[in-house]
Amino acid sequence: MKKISIILIIMVGFLISCTKNFEDFNTDKKHATVVPAQFLFANAQKALADMYSSTSVNINNWKLFAQYWTETTYTDESNYDVLNRNIGNTLFRIFYRDILVDLKEAKRITEEEVVDGQEATIAKNNRLLIIDLVEVYTYQQLVDIFGDVPYTEALDITNISPAYDDASTIYKDLLTRAKTAADALSTGAGSFGGDDLMMGGDVAMWKKFANTLIVRMAITIAAKEPALAKGYIEGAYAAGFAYGEACSFQYLTGANSNPLYQDLIQSGRHDFIPANTIVDMMNTLEDPRRAAYFDINGDTYRGGIYGESNPFAQYSHINDRIQAQDYASVMLDYTELAFYLAEAAERGFSVGGSAATWYENGIRSSMEYWGVAAADIDTYMARADVAYATAAGNWKQKIGTQAWLAFYVRGLEGWTSYRRLDFPVLNLPPAPDESAEGAVPRRHTYPVNEQTLNGENYSAAASKIGGDKLSTKIFWDE
Repeated sequence: MKKISIILIIMVGFLISCTKNFEDFNTDKKHATVVPAQFLFANAQKALADMYSSTSVNINNWKLFAQYWTETTYTDESNYDVLNRNIGNTLFRIFYRDILVDLKEAKRITEEEVVDGQEATIAKNNRLLIIDLVEVYTYQQLVDIFGDVPYTEALDITNISPAYDDASTIYKDLLTRAKTAADALSTGAGSFGGDDLMMGGDVAMWKKFANTLIVRMAITIAAKEPALAKGYIEGAYAAGFAYGEACSFQYLTGANSNPLYQDLIQSGRHDFIPANTIVDMMNTLEDPRRAAYFDINGDTYRGGIYGESNPFAQYSHINDRIQAQDYASVMLDYTELAFYLAEAAERGFSVGGSAATWYENGIRSSMEYWGVAAADIDTYMARADVAYATAAGNWKQKIGTQAWLAFYVRGLEGWTSYRRLDFPVLNLPPAPDESAEGAVPRRHTYPVNEQTLNGENYSAAASKIGGDKLSTKIFWDE
């Protein structure tokens, strides 16, 4: 009996001990229960850069819509079929879930941080403003892709059927937010440091980013809101990127390699080649960037016929630099700022230089980025079909053509530039999807899922913009 009592005492003691340490057994001590704000911010930056860079037809079609590249075997996307792979669903999922939700959570955690001292307080405010700038950049892309999108009711986990906001109203709010950040960022304090994968925590560069982004958004709506655009551009351009400056996402290797490397090399596939649209134009202009954009095929640069099946071996290929694992993705740069200011000058805005000067700055900046020798740049600029005074067409054709050439690889910007200025003239594929109504798409259709999961708001948005079609124009599209 005594022996049994001793055993019972030992067992009770063991059970009490287990109960006392119960939380220890059920707590994962190796993983954080709350993800730090800087990690969420960095993750959102990478998701944004991946989306922007990728050429996977399961993710986006921007390089195809801009007609920089075309397909070799499967030509659905070159013919504007966006439903076969339900790309709209992927776009919404990545933009809202992978980017904007992470930014929202990073902002919430940062706001709750307790900091000590003036410098730490200013640094915290800088972080909040930078998060907001990336959010503004992301929403601008969403609007430029779809038009009206969920905005004021977006990202609320309790509301699974958010209303769609008016695209023009969103743009105006984004401009206000970007201006607030540009004015409030303090270069005398820090921000995210090395956890900032785009600017390395450089607040001065984020300030320039904000002002350049203001110019981009303002020039986009200039045809519809000239007075508003004028005020924003004249107030921001001088504090934007200087010659040679940019916001880039530097890829590494392995799992963190550029999506272009993953799509074009690591996949082992040969799905894409340069399109004849851009190759033929650059051949006509004897553009010295050809050697940086494409690999020559034999003794000439030859682009695949846009929208048709193109045997890979018979055409020029994409240059190795673009396919490198560590190729940096340019998100915003001086080159595009220069072209925007050339357009602003033509619209009568005061931007510190003539349209011809900014136009030349844009071309030279692009060529230097691609490693073109100074003498070759001068030769190109002296051509009668390139020089601003003698190139063919009105200012929209001159600026639109050269901006489109400079935006190569950056498919969304190239497609948006074409939609805004209607130049250069792009080719039509042989079998365009009927939703495009026989023309290059002016927007992307909404996700199919929205029709079933958010039907009432989807229907209202589609009706308001003139129909959920590829041919429907975004509000800024003349």
